[in-house]
Amino acid sequence: MKHTYHIHGMSCNGCRSHVEATLSKVEGVIAASVDLQKEEAIIEMHSHIALDTFQEALQGEGGRYSIHPPGGQQHVKEETKVQPHGQGTGVFYCPMHCEGDKTYDKLVDCPVCGMDLVEEQNLLATPGEMWTCPMHPEIVQDEPGSCPICGMDLVPLKADISAEEKTYRKLLRKFWLAVAFTFPIFLIAMSEMLESNPLFELMGQYSWNWVQFVLSIPVVFWAAWMFFERAYRSIRTWNLNMFTLIGIGAGVAWLFSMVGMIFPDVFPDQFKSETGTVHVYFEAATVILTLVLLGQLLEARAHSKTNSAIKELLKLAPNKAARMVNGEEEVVSIDAIEIGDILRVKPGDKIPVDGVITEGDSAIDESMITGEPIPVSKYAGDRVSSGTINGNRTFLMQAEKVGSDTLLSQIISMVNEASRSRAPIQKLADRVSAYFVPIVVLIALVTFAIWAIWGPEPAYVYALVNAIAVLIIACPCALGLATPMSVMVGVGKGAQNGVLIKNAEALERMYKIDTLIVDKTGTITEGKPVVEQIGVFGNGYSEIEILELIVALNSNSEHPLAEASVAYGKENNIRIAKADNFNAVSGKGVEAIVEAKKLALGNLRMMHYAFAAVTEAMEVEAKKFQQQGKTVSYLSVDSKVVGYMVIGDKIKETSARAINELQAKGIDVVMLTGDNYDTSRSVAQELNLADFKAGMLPEDKLNEVELLQSQGKVVAMAGDGINDSPALAKSDVGIAMGTGTDVAIESAAITLVKGDLLGIVKARKLSVAVMRNIKQNLFFALIYNTLGVPIAAGVLYPFFGLLLSPMIAALAMSFSSVSVIANALRLRSAKI
Repeated sequence: MKHTYHIHGMSCNGCRSHVEATLSKVEGVIAASVDLQKEEAIIEMHSHIALDTFQEALQGEGGRYSIHPPGGQQHVKEETKVQPHGQGTGVFYCPMHCEGDKTYDKLVDCPVCGMDLVEEQNLLATPGEMWTCPMHPEIVQDEPGSCPICGMDLVPLKADISAEEKTYRKLLRKFWLAVAFTFPIFLIAMSEMLESNPLFELMGQYSWNWVQFVLSIPVVFWAAWMFFERAYRSIRTWNLNMFTLIGIGAGVAWLFSMVGMIFPDVFPDQFKSETGTVHVYFEAATVILTLVLLGQLLEARAHSKTNSAIKELLKLAPNKAARMVNGEEEVVSIDAIEIGDILRVKPGDKIPVDGVITEGDSAIDESMITGEPIPVSKYAGDRVSSGTINGNRTFLMQAEKVGSDTLLSQIISMVNEASRSRAPIQKLADRVSAYFVPIVVLIALVTFAIWAIWGPEPAYVYALVNAIAVLIIACPCALGLATPMSVMVGVGKGAQNGVLIKNAEALERMYKIDTLIVDKTGTITEGKPVVEQIGVFGNGYSEIEILELIVALNSNSEHPLAEASVAYGKENNIRIAKADNFNAVSGKGVEAIVEAKKLALGNLRMMHYAFAAVTEAMEVEAKKFQQQGKTVSYLSVDSKVVGYMVIGDKIKETSARAINELQAKGIDVVMLTGDNYDTSRSVAQELNLADFKAGMLPEDKLNEVELLQSQGKVVAMAGDGINDSPALAKSDVGIAMGTGTDVAIESAAITLVKGDLLGIVKARKLSVAVMRNIKQNLFFALIYNTLGVPIAAGVLYPFFGLLLSPMIAALAMSFSSVSVIANALRLRSAKI
């Protein structure tokens, strides 16, 4: 039987995987497939299973998800908690991405690995300047004034600390409390090694054991109790993790000591000291827990640095703006700006939102978004972006994109999403982690058995201590953090340099590419075509009349060449006639009816499409310009070619340098363009490109990508237009120019904010640096556990007489995760 159900409560791919796995485990289910977009599950079963059975299974996973008959509960409304501006986002994620890109709405532990969740950063979390009443704190305003209740002057409101800072401070308090109680326990235990122990003159061994027990209670049941909660939860849900091992190891040591102290007679003599008391390990348990707390503390501080790139971007967002109303300037909160508002930007100010300059000019520092240090001159009609810094001139601008629609906000959003994505290389760590904890527990049991049977006296003591050391030293978190930390830092580094990564898989694939396909217009060239000449064939029309027809025809088109011709017509005060039945023919040109004449404008293919014959003399005339790298569009009237338009598009200054660098790295660069052969050859020769193809339609570019992939090539495609989107989507890595169309950017895995080919060089260098860093982390984590566990088990004892104390094992385990994060942080200084 196969039934379809509606699933409610899923928000990401991690949710989808979780629901799919839960439904698949229900007894009698053959297979379950869950679709996130459709919010539905298709379940195949041997015989009918009641809906309540599936509901109970999902409720057992925390009650976040629910299952309903098809069409039922399609519009369940949930209360969405909106965080006040400047008080965090209220969105949290696991730093190890245990459930993919799943997010949580509460600051709790990850239900899979047990680690503290991390709060996502975005513009909502950026504190603006708020004012409150010292007598009535419930009064909060975004501008100074007086309290409406008591009339007192409002005072600036201190921003709430971030969730990660709260986590750090909480851990810090617990750590110092643990140190305060653990240190005396450690001194008492170590004093037993002295021949004449001065403490025994005050009390006997048995009494000091009770002192250690009492001192250990705050450490176990307050400072480190969360570790035991996580351990219990991990065993109950069978999501075994680092805290499973810590909980078992430290818990066994503490419980053994407590039972041995209260009921010493149940233990054999091997466990007892010369005074008849059982050896207790309160110092081992508390030192282990305190050192794990230290590791968590250092991790929390290191985690806060991994998303420093986002925090730096957030600092770019201004809180206030100067809005012009009826010729008067008023200072308003950034949240109050609406589309269409006129804003005044003064020298040195940050540009508040995305928009277009309406009056004045200035040099804008865009380095924080594009990575380029040289200020860009902007004039009336040019676009400016939020967060960039104005130079030394004042100008007026009109707001076009505000809030989450601004470029800065979208960059931050993309970095957040990419940071939570999983790279394919992480599957190795996932496979190892799946068996890691059970294998370590098994090794600990085997260690206990071997030492108990063949170890020196007191054999059971050696067996217990070494088994605990095995449990404590193993660190699955180092393995789990190896990839996510590098990806997070790498993605942030890219964003600071104008390279936006959509997901971690794109980074890994970029590392492997050996072929790069580039479009010509807007990718290699400036993408700002300019009409250089209007030509006439025959005596039927003048140049002005030809230009009038071209402008009328192109007035309905959004193609860059069409916009160039319309702009040229306006400069020459050309009358724009009405065009009817307009039709854009992909890869060829446009056609329409103008003043009862059937017009067609485009390349040779378009002329064939319009049944207009292009004579050899016309082709010779056009070829003179095409051989100079110009584009020639023919114009036909009622299927007769009457003129042409010559358009030039300057090659970007950085194109040649970028292509040379990529070729030097062994990457084949191929230019595919819809332009004619002669124009394409001229550009290819100038750039020293051996491989190019001209006259390519969108489907031709797509076919070329598929052909190269069938030959075993790993293909990246860079383009900026709608006609590039099929090839961008099909390529292994699609690279969109940030200056291009939204469709192209949506189809791409990497977006270059500035829109020049040097961004591809940066993306390649970044991918190499990130992948090298990930491999270093994985190597360290695997080597650490491969060597650490056998040493803790006592493999060196027969040869060198060396054993690893559980306390030293705890220290090594704590620093293993921190060292992985520290290595990932080195990417912040990588030169790309």
